[in-house]
Amino acid sequence: MLRVGITGGIGSGKTTACRIFTVLGIPVYNADSEAKRLYDTNEALKAAIKQTFGEHLYPNGNFSAEVMRDLLKQKPDQLPVLNALVHPKVKEHSENWFNVQTTPYAIKESALLVESLAYRQLHKTILVSAPETIRFKRIQHRDSISVSDIEFRMKHQFTDEQKRSYCDYELVNDELQALIPQVLKLHEELTQQAHLTP
Repeated sequence: MLRVGITGGIGSGKTTACRIFTVLGIPVYNADSEAKRLYDTNEALKAAIKQTFGEHLYPNGNFSAEVMRDLLKQKPDQLPVLNALVHPKVKEHSENWFNVQTTPYAIKESALLVESLAYRQLHKTILVSAPETIRFKRIQHRDSISVSDIEFRMKHQFTDEQKRSYCDYELVNDELQALIPQVLKLHEELTQQAHLTP
């Protein structure tokens, strides 16, 4: 089975692209949402975060993304420390997920696929790209977060240009080119390649 990654900056529309793949019968592992779940369900990760950053990250017993965001804004140098704890757990979890899939190919969706080096465990990687101005508007419309929060998230992700050199395919989601035909074409190509992959 072909293991495919899909990535893109916040607001690029990678989740929209993944919904289309799902409609086509392709399973998608959302690394970002699974990571959020692992903060609370993986006891080893939970203990490591408490030990490294403090018990206050778990008010009422549940992980607080808001408290963590505030901490990282004050101490941005702690982001690599957090990622070093989380990414191996997500990698292990996604490996187990891939191992039970039965479709010609399956997809791992992650905003930090390149930054975390997770792309190295995959056969092919897709970039969903969009101009930063469009991404900014999408996030403002979709999420109730401040401009400074959006800027913080964008700052800590690679640009499309940086991601592009690590990706095999690109889906352009700039509101000028239709996304569905691009996904359909790529789906055909990946299905054909999957049949050729041992």
